[in-house]
Amino acid sequence: MLTFKKEERLCRKSYLDALFTGGSSFFVFPFAIHLLEITDGSLPFPAQVVFSVPKRRFKNATDRNLVRRRLKEAYRLNKAKFYEELISSNKQVVFLVNYSAKEIRDYAFLEKQLVYALHRLLDAVNPTAP
Repeated sequence: MLTFKKEERLCRKSYLDALFTGGSSFFVFPFAIHLLEITDGSLPFPAQVVFSVPKRRFKNATDRNLVRRRLKEAYRLNKAKFYEELISSNKQVVFLVNYSAKEIRDYAFLEKQLVYALHRLLDAVNPTAP
């Protein structure tokens, strides 16, 4: 369960388009989260995710890659409970994590905030959950 496979990454253009046109969003510093619940059950995993670090804020590709790697690692290590909750509520989601801070934050901060963002995402998908 501590892997981050290709099937867990959001690549389908139709889902990406629907994510911005029909999905909802919220903000947890330093992330803007866009999410869309999938009802047809066509995803191989309970969730598919894409991580985005804008070129507008970080001109150097090495800086963007560093932040993206930290986000992927934090997600990989903390997705197990997130998946369990989605499976128990029989939901599937696709979401985008957009990094919006102006500076590169350390891994511990990013991990803590990403875990909080995943909890908020669960609340948004399943509002009646305790």
